[in-house]
Amino acid sequence: MSALVCVARIGAAHGVRGAVKLWTFTEDPFAVRRYGPLSTKDGRRQFEIAQVREAKDHLVATFKGVVTRGEAERLNGIELYVAREKLPATDEDEYYHTDLIGLAAVTTDGDALGRVLAIHNFGAGDIIEIAPLKGPTMLLPFSNAVVPEVDLKGGRVVIALPQEIEGDRDEDPSASHPRERGDP
Repeated sequence: MSALVCVARIGAAHGVRGAVKLWTFTEDPFAVRRYGPLSTKDGRRQFEIAQVREAKDHLVATFKGVVTRGEAERLNGIELYVAREKLPATDEDEYYHTDLIGLAAVTTDGDALGRVLAIHNFGAGDIIEIAPLKGPTMLLPFSNAVVPEVDLKGGRVVIALPQEIEGDRDEDPSASHPRERGDP
């Protein structure tokens, strides 16, 4: 089976005639119309967009066969997917998250770090999440400085681990802290 890519999420019902708010994850929000029927991740349900229009920060869409507000309300929260091959090719240094997840992560010296778990964006740029061979996951900036090489064919990303992570302090481990001495 082909890899699936989440391209939209259905939101709350909009109006009384079966319309829904639709949040798209595509560069062009209206591109979701070009992919044909959209499906749930398990493929059990398919949705074909009948009409779509722009709203303030989302689209308002109707799906074929959904004509009442009650039917629209039951769709809230459903994520919509398309097969990876239906999406346009990416530019150099551009990747779909699905292409990166599961790749091996190695250091610039070739030592194994773990596997790519996810790519996140909390508003300050992309972050790559690495599940190391042992220990807690690592969250690192997904930048050319930290990820200098992505080798999709080779199934790996090269990670240049930062020398210092903001917030870490070089402290003398033998130094006592007020709470450690029993101070209030």
